[in-house]
Amino acid sequence: MKTIKRAIYPGTFDPITNGHIDIIQRASEMFDEIIVAVAENKAKKPMFSIEERVSMAKKATKSISNVKVISFHSLLVDLSDKLDANIIVRGIRAVSDFEYEFQMGYANASLKKELETIFLMPSLEYAFISSSIVRSILPFGGKIEHLVPHCILPDILEKR
Repeated sequence: MKTIKRAIYPGTFDPITNGHIDIIQRASEMFDEIIVAVAENKAKKPMFSIEERVSMAKKATKSISNVKVISFHSLLVDLSDKLDANIIVRGIRAVSDFEYEFQMGYANASLKKELETIFLMPSLEYAFISSSIVRSILPFGGKIEHLVPHCILPDILEKR
């Protein structure tokens, strides 16, 4: 029986951006299944509810057949056990991302030795995009159409 290579792409996705989609699309070509795990993360005080973020992620990834979107509010290592997935995918845009993700990867590995973290750089055209940039532009009515998937633009603009 063939083992399924399943990876988790965790994040707050507040909201999901074209940069996230770029990472998801590329990871979907490397693994049999990508689980986009939307974190509750109330400490970050998200603009969108967990339900809204899951809904937007599902819409934005609908055309990628081996992607599943779920929400979670546990340790990532516990989620990896539950999903039988020992690979974590993380996107790295800059050195500052790397420092944080490097620490998180080691922290997760200290909790579960078998858990591997792989880092993907977004395509150059998406390297500057982050959810926080989208959220900072929104209140001022700035253009975000090039930053987020078109299918979720109405959901995001509704929060303006």
